[in-house]
Amino acid sequence: MQAQKGKGDKTMEAIKKIVRVSKDHEIKIKIPQYIPENEIAEVILIIKKRPDNFKQKINELKEAMGDNLFLDDLKEISEDFKAVDLFQ
Repeated sequence: MQAQKGKGDKTMEAIKKIVRVSKDHEIKIKIPQYIPENEIAEVILIIKKRPDNFKQKINELKEAMGDNLFLDDLKEISEDFKAVDLFQ
């Protein structure tokens, strides 16, 4: 989760969730419990086409290695699993 400053002294929070489009083309959104009832939420759908072939997938993975957001996410996941690795 990432909080961003909004207008005045209000804040805006961005919550990112990646989902697959189901057969019925519906997406259900669970809102965190700490968000008050009747709060206004803005929902934006960003649809990214999947690569059709293996070579294109490999090229996208290579490009991701230069993407700071991707690298930050990878580092965060790695940190999460350090504790798990200690118990094995």
